[in-house]
Amino acid sequence: MKNKIFQFLLITGIIVGVIGFSTKTLAVRLKDIATVKGVRDNILIGYGIVVGLKGTGDSSTDVTSQSLGRLFSKLGLEVQDGTQVRSKNAAAVIVTAKLPPFARVGNKIDITVSSIGDAKSLEGGVLLVTPLRAGDQNVYAVAQGNVTIGSVADGSSTNFPTVAAVVDGATIEKDLDVDFANKKNFRLSLHEADFTTAARIVTLINKQLGGKFCSARDSGTIDVIVPFNFEGDAVQLLARLENIELNVDTKAKVVLNERTGTVVMGSTVSISPVAISHGDLSIEVGDSKSKNPKTENILNVEKGANVSDLVKVLNTLGVRPKDLSAIFQTLKKTGALQAELETM
Repeated sequence: MKNKIFQFLLITGIIVGVIGFSTKTLAVRLKDIATVKGVRDNILIGYGIVVGLKGTGDSSTDVTSQSLGRLFSKLGLEVQDGTQVRSKNAAAVIVTAKLPPFARVGNKIDITVSSIGDAKSLEGGVLLVTPLRAGDQNVYAVAQGNVTIGSVADGSSTNFPTVAAVVDGATIEKDLDVDFANKKNFRLSLHEADFTTAARIVTLINKQLGGKFCSARDSGTIDVIVPFNFEGDAVQLLARLENIELNVDTKAKVVLNERTGTVVMGSTVSISPVAISHGDLSIEVGDSKSKNPKTENILNVEKGANVSDLVKVLNTLGVRPKDLSAIFQTLKKTGALQAELETM
């Protein structure tokens, strides 16, 4: 029986079928399964005002009123203490953005603008100058621009007119102080921790560098020492290492979604010899020596079968997703399902 890399079982009322893939092992790049510690986005946030709305702004929000009062004072317009500045053409908003790694002064980034008052829509508005701060409370970018809420395919307004975006709406005002090129060592973090995969990565990196420069701290963390011939050029080193191809090892796992009737599994999932009886359905996995098909409703699945073989049998019987879920849960409890089972 051919091994398959993985199979998807799509269930819509009944199990539709099994989609098989090539038996050739699929190799992936190191950059697709791991990240370098410190090379990540940073979250920025700020409070601002969107003006120019067509009567769809905040109706009676104190925060918006106070903000407009302070804005007028900075612009030289005197506002008496206690005076309420209200306008349905303005709305208080929270502005968020992601500061990419190695961002430099002058770079542009996209921003998201979200209403925090009772504004009905931000369509047609203009975001006024808004400082964006990181977790250390320092200002790293300044945002401003015309907001857009977009539209759906039929040309109608989006269902969320109180959330808008500004493409290239913020300008970086402060560099991140990172001297990455001169790093002496760095750490890789696997997206999915696995001892076998981590060991393979260590072996391949050491082979690539021609020495013992790499070691695994645990199943998800790998440390790399920069060789002397790459000192001051860690970027070139990472460019070489991130394109290393390897075979990723994964746990045997079956995922069931009872709401949508979807089953996803891997090729390494197997089933021990077991007899299954569910309602008027009977299935036996293993040897069948004395079964009379004329008197018993039992279908036999060969010994050493995997989940794919079992599902094919269930498919011929038109088993419903609800029944399939109950069968797999029982298999797991009895120890016959040699895989992790996750039900959504």
